[in-house]
Amino acid sequence: MKRVVMIGTDPSTRGGISAVVRTYREIGVFERWPVTYLSTHRDGGYLAKLATAVVALLRFCFLLLRHRDGILHVHSASRASFWRKAPFMALARVAGWPVVFHLHGGGFARFVNNCGPRARAVMRHFLDHAAAIVVVSDRWEAWMRNATSNPNIVTIPNPVHFQPQATVGRGGALIAFCGRCEEGKGVYELLEATASLVRLLPEVRLELAGDGELHRVERRASDLGIRAHVHLPGWVDSERRDALLARASVFVLPSYAEGLPVALLEAMAAGCPVVATKVGGIPDLVTDGVDGLLVPPRDPVALAAAIRRVLTDPELALRLGGNARATVAAHFSPERALERLENLYSGLGARRVPAPAAIARLQEIS
Repeated sequence: MKRVVMIGTDPSTRGGISAVVRTYREIGVFERWPVTYLSTHRDGGYLAKLATAVVALLRFCFLLLRHRDGILHVHSASRASFWRKAPFMALARVAGWPVVFHLHGGGFARFVNNCGPRARAVMRHFLDHAAAIVVVSDRWEAWMRNATSNPNIVTIPNPVHFQPQATVGRGGALIAFCGRCEEGKGVYELLEATASLVRLLPEVRLELAGDGELHRVERRASDLGIRAHVHLPGWVDSERRDALLARASVFVLPSYAEGLPVALLEAMAAGCPVVATKVGGIPDLVTDGVDGLLVPPRDPVALAAAIRRVLTDPELALRLGGNARATVAAHFSPERALERLENLYSGLGARRVPAPAAIARLQEIS
């Protein structure tokens, strides 16, 4: 049976790729298909990260020797994430294994443009020779078709679990954000927008759920005079995240670049009205004025105006939240992602694990 070796960040690690991998595992990908997952990255210090990558590479060499026929499925973003995966892709090519390059990171286009000619040639080589390239939105597919001569590009939107019930009639003025608190996520523009809103709506509160530049964020909130309105709980688990999305008046994601952000999908699945920037795959997910509001990146004035619309118009908020939930249910269910992924694996010669074997087989995540 052709082995599928999937590599990416450790599923227990924080971030979008790990969330997608966890969902794949939960919906049965690792039981239905002969998948071995190798973690090439995890949270921690430099030595822990280096050890994780080295151990994964050694394990992959062992699998190449043990299985003559296989598929390498690479979950990658930009910068270090891509270069960590490059040795795996090179070894797979030498062994004759087809490579599935699965792009998640919204900053990949900028990463490619900022690289020197030799690095860009290496990236182009891997893209051109991949058996398939997976992207997460139609806009990323259009970009990829201009970046590579490879015709085998497939769009598989990030799956998200659809909650059975959504909160109706959200009150208050709670702005929610989930993700890494850093410049590229537009957090500082969100603080500026919140400061202008507090002058008009003193009850406004902002909850930034995530790790990152928390001390810098706290200082900036103090400088803007809104420290009492900003809550920084740090990174939260899925239960606390769901509770936040259930009570939030609006979810805001003002990123500079994105693929198809899982946090935004989760907020929409919870029926929370959303405000986001028109970057990456977000316009493929959110139709402005229908299931969310879209604003330009790096524009705190436009961001504040959109948030204010949601906070001061309950009918608009209810309509946006209901439509967002319907959009996720129709287009981003785990079942739809599973169908497209299984078609990809089948097309590359992999076969489903027989049902009794799937139940008995233990999948290792390490």
